Amino acid sequence: MGARPMATLPDMAVAKILLFYRFVPLADPEAVKLWQLELCTRLGLRGRIIVSPHGINGTLGGELDACKSYLKATKRYAPFKELDEKWSAGTGLDADGGSLDFPRLSVKSRPELVAFGAPEAITVDADGVVGGGARLTPDQVDALVAERPEAVFFDGRNKIEAEVGHFEGAVVPDVVTTHDFIAELDSGKYDHLKQRPVITYCTGGVRCEILSKLMLDRGFGEVYQIDGGIVRYLERFGGNSLWKGALTVFDGRETIAPQGAEHIGRCHRCQEPTSDLVNCADLACRVRLVTCPNCAATPVGCFAHPVQVG
Repeated sequence: MGARPMATLPDMAVAKILLFYRFVPLADPEAVKLWQLELCTRLGLRGRIIVSPHGINGTLGGELDACKSYLKATKRYAPFKELDEKWSAGTGLDADGGSLDFPRLSVKSRPELVAFGAPEAITVDADGVVGGGARLTPDQVDALVAERPEAVFFDGRNKIEAEVGHFEGAVVPDVVTTHDFIAELDSGKYDHLKQRPVITYCTGGVRCEILSKLMLDRGFGEVYQIDGGIVRYLERFGGNSLWKGALTVFDGRETIAPQGAEHIGRCHRCQEPTSDLVNCADLACRVRLVTCPNCAATPVGCFAHPVQVG
């Protein structure tokens, strides 16, 4: 028998990436996980999905029609009818239609959608997280900052992500993982912000749903979150905005940037301006480091886990 011919895609196949979440009570997260795994596998989608008693959070990549079919099927499930999704262009597709931005599909059930380490602090109802910060549209964000100069942006991501892009004048907590936030908030470092308007922000909005609640619980008097996160803000304003630099993402693209954005990150080795991130070469380390293309030609190691070369 002859060799099986390689699968080909339609000439108009388009690669897309979906970023989505929904906070809603789920009685059987394990059943939802198995359903999502079967659905994504059948549609040829790759990426990561977390399911918890508090809802669903994920990012998927694949062909446009497959992504549309995923959304249509997922939104038929009543708890996910109001799923908050965001679209962006993918890098491309392989011969079988798989996303080049994700190596595999991972669907897992966890106690939390975002690993703050405080599932007991969060209550979720049909409308989402109970007691979280008020949502602001991108236009409302800019209006608030213009009207109230004492307002401050508070980064809900890790400090490496913030090095390549952040809001102008933002407070960037000294955190490496989301688990670090509670100790950071409890340290007293940010008590001086408790009487000021605080605008929390993160990539797609999911982290700030919880972060804003944790801050309000700790006495911050006026806390907001950007509806749809940085992604939706940049969709509205692009580079002509209060945002500076690039946005880190959780797929093969590593970072994306508005047209005309400047590199505000500095290579951790040579200090050249760059927005590139490279994983630490120590397999035990999950840190990404700001690294220019020239320095990335040799193994990259962070200070906590130096890499021995040669």
